[in-house]
Amino acid sequence: MDDYNLSLEEIRAGEYPILNVQASSLTTIVDITYLDHAGTTLYAKTVVDTFARDLASNLFGNPHSGSASSQLSTRRIEDVRLKVLDFFSADPEAFDVVFVSNATAGIKLVMDIFRDIDGGFSYGYHRDAHNSLVGVREVAAAGHTCFESEAEAEAWLAIQEGRQNASLEKAAVKKKVCLFAYPAQSNLSGERLPLSWSSRLRKAHKHNTTVYTLLDASSHVSTSPLSLADPCRAPDFTVLSFYKIFGFPPLGCLIIRKAAPNIDSLLRKRKYFGGGTVDVVTCLDGQAWHVKKTDSMHDHLEDGTLPFHSIIALGHALDTHNKLYGSMERVAAHTALLARRLYEGLSGLRHPNGTPVARIYTTSDYRDRTRQGPIIAFNLVDHTGRLIPKTQVETTAAAKNIHLRTGGMCNPGGIASHLNWASDDIKTNFEVEGVRCGNDIDIVNGKPTGVIRASLGAMSNLKDVQTLIDFVQETYIGEKTTPITEKQTLLHHHQYQWIPDPSTTPITEKQALLLHQHHQHQQYHQFIPDPSTIHIHEHAISTPKTSFSEYGLPEVKPDHETQANKSCLLTRLRRRFGVTGKPLG
Repeated sequence: MDDYNLSLEEIRAGEYPILNVQASSLTTIVDITYLDHAGTTLYAKTVVDTFARDLASNLFGNPHSGSASSQLSTRRIEDVRLKVLDFFSADPEAFDVVFVSNATAGIKLVMDIFRDIDGGFSYGYHRDAHNSLVGVREVAAAGHTCFESEAEAEAWLAIQEGRQNASLEKAAVKKKVCLFAYPAQSNLSGERLPLSWSSRLRKAHKHNTTVYTLLDASSHVSTSPLSLADPCRAPDFTVLSFYKIFGFPPLGCLIIRKAAPNIDSLLRKRKYFGGGTVDVVTCLDGQAWHVKKTDSMHDHLEDGTLPFHSIIALGHALDTHNKLYGSMERVAAHTALLARRLYEGLSGLRHPNGTPVARIYTTSDYRDRTRQGPIIAFNLVDHTGRLIPKTQVETTAAAKNIHLRTGGMCNPGGIASHLNWASDDIKTNFEVEGVRCGNDIDIVNGKPTGVIRASLGAMSNLKDVQTLIDFVQETYIGEKTTPITEKQTLLHHHQYQWIPDPSTTPITEKQALLLHQHHQHQQYHQFIPDPSTIHIHEHAISTPKTSFSEYGLPEVKPDHETQANKSCLLTRLRRRFGVTGKPLG
């Protein structure tokens, strides 16, 4: 991969200037370490430039019209449709592309197709499914089940293939029509599931059940090739988001295998229609009659006017990506190498007493890229084994221009299994502890509620990997909480702010001077510490004598026995008062 790395530095300099931004001082260039490619990768400057020139040079009309500008849009859309199929080595005779806003919209469209089947459908999904796949279960009238491990899914597959006793099959996945959905790659941990499941189910022909497969390829295709060259081995439905691969435009697609069982009948049962998907509609005289388009699957399913400008931009993204990186195979090899180095670097970090710094959530050693993608899900612990709150790590990393993601990653099954949360515990966390998606309650009863995720992309380099390893090593190895000195105090009557001891704690330029008005209109100048250098001891938080709600803060349990409330207090204060480096009134 030496040639890739040599050209990559030129590519980064020319195509991704956003990674080197000028600080507000107008004199300092700040290097950004971007490690959230699983959320969205970065868009190349050439894509934006060529798309802008295209828009400035051509008039693109609504493709539903018949004017010259409209016909130009139509031709471009169809050209890009073919480019998408070519990107996945898919024969246009065997597959069709339906453009949607993102992978979730594609999943909802598949759900819409199956929802109107007479007698409903049963639904099976793997535990690593994104919420968007999990949500389909709510309309599966014939029942649903979650396969809680790869082994459990394999056992069900063995039943379909006649290699295991059918009496062991779950009732929810042995109805007449079944939809089986799974992610090619977990967006949480990067672990990959077998792409062969689709073809195995197709060959099984188990009793009277017709099983369709829905593959969520979004996370997988961001850094790896997906070949649909053999229609017999391909999923019936494949969904993905293009911004995961190219960064721009915000667009997705549903790829349908034309030979899927009774696919024409399935499509005809779909009740909803929108503009552009019907040939004729009546509304008056008590007549409710319509005829849907049947020229192609995408004509039947692309309701309303397509986002034609975004589709045109996608054409530029496909061309640019090919010119910059050559093939997805090269990207896959490159990111696999970086992921392994990051995994080995983080897993090798130790505190002075020999205890590990990082808990990494995977069953892989990152050596086999057919089983593991370039995502690292982890949490950090101090030298005593206590968790370091994920939001603290994210905030501290952000102060050093390192972009990570923290939370549950919209992957409830993955979080529950990796962090060992039973469903009843999750309900209790919600109802009693107040844990919500996106809030800052990081730890409950000593257990994490989410993870820190670092994910790599085509333009990631070794420096990005080493920067994160160095950050963890310099910030958290040997970390000890700082005891309160008699010169330090936590103001609990009116300000709720931590005042550092200037004799022991240096004030950095990242610390903000907060101008907060006293209730008697007196002014106090107080420093809010930089969390990368100051760490509140867990016993430093005492019961306030005034309600938190008086100052617009969430109420905290009076006894402060919940560790999550302790660890997140500083984060809440910083968010409430705004650490911006400017005085606030």
